[in-house]
Amino acid sequence: MASVLSLLRPRNNTFTCSCYCNRFYKFKILRMLPIDPTKKISFTRHICDGDLVVVYERHDNMKAIKVCQGSVLQNRFGVFKHSDWIGKPFGSKVFSNKNGFVYLLAPTPELWTLVLSHRTQILYIADISFVIMYLEIVPGCMVLESGTGSGSLTTSLARAVAPTGHVYTFDFHEQRAASAREDFEKTGLSSLVTVGVRDIQGEGFPDEFSGLADSVFLDLPQPWLAIPSAGKMLKPDGVLCSFSPCIEQVQRACDSLRSNFTDIKTFEILLRTYEVREVKMDCSQGDEAKPGSILPRKRPQRTIEGGNEQDKLSSQTVMARPCSEAKGHTGYLTFARLKCLS
Repeated sequence: MASVLSLLRPRNNTFTCSCYCNRFYKFKILRMLPIDPTKKISFTRHICDGDLVVVYERHDNMKAIKVCQGSVLQNRFGVFKHSDWIGKPFGSKVFSNKNGFVYLLAPTPELWTLVLSHRTQILYIADISFVIMYLEIVPGCMVLESGTGSGSLTTSLARAVAPTGHVYTFDFHEQRAASAREDFEKTGLSSLVTVGVRDIQGEGFPDEFSGLADSVFLDLPQPWLAIPSAGKMLKPDGVLCSFSPCIEQVQRACDSLRSNFTDIKTFEILLRTYEVREVKMDCSQGDEAKPGSILPRKRPQRTIEGGNEQDKLSSQTVMARPCSEAKGHTGYLTFARLKCLS
């Protein structure tokens, strides 16, 4: 028991475990976004007029649509009436006038990252999940973010701090901040996220947050200019993360971190996706069959006389191989913990 308790430490009147499996479990159960129970997004709540849904056409084609009574969606599968969607639970399969179909999905942070409007380069799921884990974000945390951009990370941060925490995010571009604010209204996150217009590199974070932030995230071209201000905002033992696309930015940021931070680490997240499909293996060469002899799964061309001859020379198998279009470098994630002054 003592060894288990040694992994726990209080934070915001709750105990959190640094064990990866336990923390991951916490994040999975906090799937819902809004605080208002009547607006709680789940696969059991029915779609209402005015809701935001993610229309899934195929794995590489999804779009976010606001449900409006009397409106229609037209695509290559036919015409879909919004009125047919109202009252159905999220995840439903709906049909068009041509008997084509789409799926209506809840706008979770994972899906929202894939369908949002790209006003800037965004962080994707692999980086986002790593950031939330290493920043030790749990329900009730206060998080400061500079570089709102398209709001991809902000959406996931809001779910992580819900229902009693808050995310304060800043962007120097007024129009970009206004667009992000509208997106958070659509996804039901306005009670968890406050968007401000401010040049954090030049002005720093507002003094009102001094010593109150559990975590700080920086996505800036010159993060070293904002690091001194970020250190003042953090609670003792608070964690900072800086995202930079270039290694030169990482080097200068680390130089700035050494004075007031410890446990400085930099990571690059590379994700490899595998394609799994059923194929037919050519067995005509016996044990010498090689991967090059794998045939695409097609309906066999049979003849009356030797209809089963091809079936005897081939067998079905499942093949897994890396996808040809693998995502490469996105950026470097640098983490550091504020030193506790004795």
